[in-house]
Amino acid sequence: MKIVAVIPARMGSTRFPGKPLSLILGRPMIEHVCRRTAMCKVLDDVFVATCDQEIMDAVNEFGGKPLMTSTRHQRASDRVAEAATHFVADIIVMVQGDEPMTYPQMIEQSVAPLRGGDSKIACVNLTARITSKKEFEDPNTIKVVMDKERFAVYMSREPIPTRHIKAFDQIAAFKQVCIIPFTAASLQEFIRLSPTPLEVAESIDMLRFIEHGRKVKMVETAYSTHAVDTPEDLQFVERLLAKDPLTKKYL
Repeated sequence: MKIVAVIPARMGSTRFPGKPLSLILGRPMIEHVCRRTAMCKVLDDVFVATCDQEIMDAVNEFGGKPLMTSTRHQRASDRVAEAATHFVADIIVMVQGDEPMTYPQMIEQSVAPLRGGDSKIACVNLTARITSKKEFEDPNTIKVVMDKERFAVYMSREPIPTRHIKAFDQIAAFKQVCIIPFTAASLQEFIRLSPTPLEVAESIDMLRFIEHGRKVKMVETAYSTHAVDTPEDLQFVERLLAKDPLTKKYL
């Protein structure tokens, strides 16, 4: 079974323009994501999917493998699907370009359900406990509620489940961690499905599958990560990575 990771990245982020090339410990963020992703032993290859020449040049400079994609994509999953037309793989793992604290073991955890051959799974998302009110209230943190079999019921940028009945420390709150494996067939199905109202309203890719009745399996990870959505996040993550033993293996 061939497994390939694709890291979507673009310069035009509305919340933090140019963030893939923002420096962390002297290296562009996209390099940290690439190098840490490439440490995963279950992967056969790693590509960066972008629509920007600056990112292409930067990835080539540190020895990565960039793929140029269209400027028209509104969703990261659509960009990954276009990139996947350039290679053959059974499983394509989307690793978001703003997750520089990715750990190889997280990718292994995420692909396990698809490697097990469960045909009802459209794709897999990692999830982790939300441990602070600040993160729970942050619209950049995608919250998820799940059924008893750990399939996603809904995802939102709003705080869910509600705190109006029980206090935050009395509810189980979870977030999406953006390592998302698809089968080759389900990734192509994603781009054939029409965008959905909740997907557009929340700006969350996975709602397209959920609204169309597809199953999104959630796998909980204990690894502590922090996505970079703002310059303040960048500074926070830099302090964490400076102490991270994995960072020392490639800096």
